[in-house]
Amino acid sequence: MSNVIRAARLFAEKAHDGQIRKYTGEPYIIHPVAVALLVASIDSDNNMVAAALLHDVVEDTDIKLSVISKEFGADIAYLVEGLTDISIPSDGNRKTRKEIDRAHISKFSPRVKTIKLADLIDNSKSIVKHDPEFAKTYMHEKKAILEVLQDGDTFLFQIASSIVQKYFKQTPCHNKISMLGM
Repeated sequence: MSNVIRAARLFAEKAHDGQIRKYTGEPYIIHPVAVALLVASIDSDNNMVAAALLHDVVEDTDIKLSVISKEFGADIAYLVEGLTDISIPSDGNRKTRKEIDRAHISKFSPRVKTIKLADLIDNSKSIVKHDPEFAKTYMHEKKAILEVLQDGDTFLFQIASSIVQKYFKQTPCHNKISMLGM
């Protein structure tokens, strides 16, 4: 393991200390590690793997992007910035906020989009398994965001797309709602 990946893992563990995964009660760090392992499985870019470990730090803790930049450099900060949702509750309803976040990530590099695909894969599996009601909304959002992630890693894009497609094939009533534009 490279020094930057080791440092990012320790930093993320400390930042997420005390946080737990919503559905499993496991330490939150399980998710960033899973995302990082997916990224590492398709790319040897140490900065991408480090950013995968840090991808939720700015969004889910009090740590600012400037701290990430100071600790890990501009490249990793750029990757984390692209992965951090920028919408806030006052921007409107969930649909509006997700459109803002989708437009945000669409402006970033294929490297950012590759990490986002890994994030989508790990989160989708968990949400579909543990919260079928929320999955109805979540999977529609993931279907929409896939449109702007197409220039991420081809293999991860295929996996993410198949998860979304499988969900809609298994839930035919959602297909009818989707076809009505709802």
